[in-house]
Amino acid sequence: MKILKIDHLGIAVSSIDEKKNFWTDALGLNLEGTETVEEQKVTTAFLPVGESEVELLESTSKDGPIAKYIEKRGEGIQHVAFRVENIEQALSELKEKGIALIDQTPRKGAGGAKIAFLHPKATSGVLVELCER
Repeated sequence: MKILKIDHLGIAVSSIDEKKNFWTDALGLNLEGTETVEEQKVTTAFLPVGESEVELLESTSKDGPIAKYIEKRGEGIQHVAFRVENIEQALSELKEKGIALIDQTPRKGAGGAKIAFLHPKATSGVLVELCER
């Protein structure tokens, strides 16, 4: 498996509109727009930082994973995403090593990326996303 870089940090927020000002006004990052990913019940907003990004995540449903995360843990860093060269190969290698996977095969993510999540019980409590763009 070849990890190319940290692709983005996913931050769960109750409202992108209410929370974006810290990132744009205080830190001076540029919001590149929002995208709703219906299958994941989430709206995302990406703010580039060098070769990586901050991704704000707002639930579109009370039963969505981001809403559940905020209810349980509050707003904050929800996941770290690593860009990989070949996501199918990466998942295969991790499975062979006995790493618990949430996603056995990639699914569609924001910006047309292929994504898959590793189970936090295998990563010291950190939700890790793999993505291929």
